[in-house]
Amino acid sequence: MNKKKKLIPELRFPEFVEDGEWEEKAISQLGKTVNGLTGKKAEDFGTGKPYVQYKQVFDRSFIDFSECGKVSIDDNENQNELQKGDILFTTSSETANEVGFASVLIEQPNEPIYLNSFCFILRPFNLDELKPNFSRYLFHSSIYRKSVNAIAQGAIRYNLSKGAFLDLKLPVPKPQEQQKIASCLSSLDELIAAHNEKLEALKEHKKGLMQNLFPQKGEKVPKLRFPEFEKDGEWVEKKLGDEEVSVFVNDKIDSEKLTLDNYISTDNMLPDYSGVKKATKLPTTYRVTKFIEDDVLMSNIRPYLKKVWKSDRQGGVSNDVLVFRSGSKVISQFLEFVLKNDAFINYVMQSAKGVKMPRGDKDTMLKYSIRIPNPKEQQKIASCLSALDELIKAQTDKIEQLQQHKKGLMQRLFPKMIK
Repeated sequence: MNKKKKLIPELRFPEFVEDGEWEEKAISQLGKTVNGLTGKKAEDFGTGKPYVQYKQVFDRSFIDFSECGKVSIDDNENQNELQKGDILFTTSSETANEVGFASVLIEQPNEPIYLNSFCFILRPFNLDELKPNFSRYLFHSSIYRKSVNAIAQGAIRYNLSKGAFLDLKLPVPKPQEQQKIASCLSSLDELIAAHNEKLEALKEHKKGLMQNLFPQKGEKVPKLRFPEFEKDGEWVEKKLGDEEVSVFVNDKIDSEKLTLDNYISTDNMLPDYSGVKKATKLPTTYRVTKFIEDDVLMSNIRPYLKKVWKSDRQGGVSNDVLVFRSGSKVISQFLEFVLKNDAFINYVMQSAKGVKMPRGDKDTMLKYSIRIPNPKEQQKIASCLSALDELIKAQTDKIEQLQQHKKGLMQRLFPKMIK
């Protein structure tokens, strides 16, 4: 006979070790469901009173009132207003893993706020028994996510049955332990938020540098120039496709010579110039385009994602990745930042074909007009921006480590899945 798995977390604060098991409760015992907006038309949105949008619920574990949209509400309308402690849930999504995402009102709104019609509310019966700061973690825990994924219904689009949702059972500790867990995790969230702010500041600094270290449209020299090059005169105007600047590579390599480490497709190129990750599958075609070390690769699918990478190896690319090789008058590191520049990305998007998956046009890219300085100034600019990229990568890695630490804590601070 199998023993029932005890509802005790692996990691517990010392003062609660003797408190025994967490109590298993159906969601219907925790609160009642309340609907979002009803009877609204498209023309009702854009002005009026604040309402929580679907993306707000999906994106984070608590509601930031400053991100609310606007909806027109007449005085005689019977619409449900949100209040502190309300737990908001998404009811449908394209994948089962994204159904039932939750976000909590951890503060009382200072004005009437409403909820979009594609989500619903679980309003706790007692905020002393289910604390708002704890709810935001309980409903993002693995035990909740596994339970809600199991009841997601659908084929093309997955939906959440309120009846099945309310029948789900979750482990809940006493209020004092809830508060301790919430304080621990929220302090870690604050640390992650602070590091994210630092990352965004670094990215904004780089964006400003990119604008000032390259001549803008109609200019012949950049606004910001290193002192040793101030007397070097104007930068020379060229086209990206000029052989002195870059060559579009179309050499081929047999696919059988590739590994998951040196096959690059748009799927394993990271957005925002973050490099590449290991491929998960190899190409099915016999031959693909070859690249060598220092070639600059660019995904021409959805160029606005800014997937650009200067290679540090030899390999092959899918049909969705373009390979540029620097010419005689341009160093590869400088070419990399030409292709990373917002001015170039915006230019590419103007001629991109397609709506859902816009594709950059190679021939148009090669006509892109740029100005280039002498190789020594190119190197100085590239070295400056590369150093900033290293800081951004280090900061990104630090955030990833903190997020992994939080994930591990969440797994240990909540009991495992009930068998």
